[in-house]
Amino acid sequence: MSPAGPRSRALLERAAAVIPGGVSSPVRAFRAVGGDPFFVAEASGAYVTDVDGRRYVDYVQSWGASILGHAHADVVAAVQAAAGRGTTFGAPTEGEVRLAEAVVAAVPGCDMVRLVSSGTEAAMTAVRVARGATGRHRVVTFAGCYHGHSDALLAAGGSGVATLGLSGSAGVPPSAVADTIVAPYNVVPALDERVACVLVEPVAANMGLVPPAPGFLEGLRRACDEAGALLVFDEVITGFRLGRGGAASRFGVRPDLWCFGKVVGGGLPLAAVGGREDLMEQLAPVGPVYQAGTLSGNPLATAAGLAVLERLDDALYAGIERRVAELADGLRSLAAAAGVPLQVPVEGTLLGVFFGERAVADYDGAKAAAALGRYPAYFSAMAAGGVSLAPSPYEILFVSAAHGDDEVAATLEAAEQALAGLPSVREVGAAG
Repeated sequence: MSPAGPRSRALLERAAAVIPGGVSSPVRAFRAVGGDPFFVAEASGAYVTDVDGRRYVDYVQSWGASILGHAHADVVAAVQAAAGRGTTFGAPTEGEVRLAEAVVAAVPGCDMVRLVSSGTEAAMTAVRVARGATGRHRVVTFAGCYHGHSDALLAAGGSGVATLGLSGSAGVPPSAVADTIVAPYNVVPALDERVACVLVEPVAANMGLVPPAPGFLEGLRRACDEAGALLVFDEVITGFRLGRGGAASRFGVRPDLWCFGKVVGGGLPLAAVGGREDLMEQLAPVGPVYQAGTLSGNPLATAAGLAVLERLDDALYAGIERRVAELADGLRSLAAAAGVPLQVPVEGTLLGVFFGERAVADYDGAKAAAALGRYPAYFSAMAAGGVSLAPSPYEILFVSAAHGDDEVAATLEAAEQALAGLPSVREVGAAG
């Protein structure tokens, strides 16, 4: 059943006439789960409300950006105050200095940052810095990891690329990916003197949630050091989500460069590339690597980002982790009672679901779980029960600080009904 009501369907019809597919980002079209998307009218805390007045417990949370919950009063006030002083200047501001200082103070080993407007820009810039600093061209990525939609990084990507069943994208010539090598996630690849950098999600969260296997990140660090390549952590999702120091602090593995996004912008368009001082000073105007952006360091976005970062402490992360554990335990118990094979991986504040018997360790496993075809029915049943999940089996659940006991209870109540409506192992076996 489509969650779209009549007003959402009318808006989609209008949008399709002026926007390709009626949406500004492909996964929002709900093609992977069937039906039409609902259009959001407003959001607050753990909830979104669509234009038809339907209210959902929301686990999309702007794809992880809203760690405090939607429309947090302090963030809204910070943005309103900043807007009153002007929305964009194309000139340096104190706000970008303060946000950069906050990031550097929170992330050990990250000496400097350059603010940009999207995770795509951050990843693209990190690769350019790595190539400029090493004089090498090759980039190693991992199947199922997503690093934005720049040409060289789309090969075998996760997130929306995986959702649409694409290996890359039309319009990307072979020459653009000639120096991109895609390796299996959780396997340390062999590197040589041609590799400029290894770009990895330290916790894969764009093919569903796939934590790093023991020794994987440590092995990447050693391999890069031995080959003279740079290690780049794409922490667009995990940065300030797994803790103030992100995945690098959680796992004790320090990359040479970082990509940050989502949480760091407080829900507004802002991202950052950061790293060691000697590498960051490869960027113009200090060094020969060019990067620029009219809206980079936008005053509204820096105000929102700083308002969020100032409110992140150990108690907040502990609270979110507790909710995640409650949800994971509840989902596992309900799935077992319904006879539905369900994997519920957890990494700190991150939570995923895979339908299937086997734990998922790489992109092949994620695709096999998605191919079982159970997620669309589960998604629709959860929406009918008042819970908004990502419209793709390759995305994860984002719990915010605004999710409490009532939201967890409502989610598990909806999940009980949703799982009961799926074929059990016994039913599937009998049908076979």
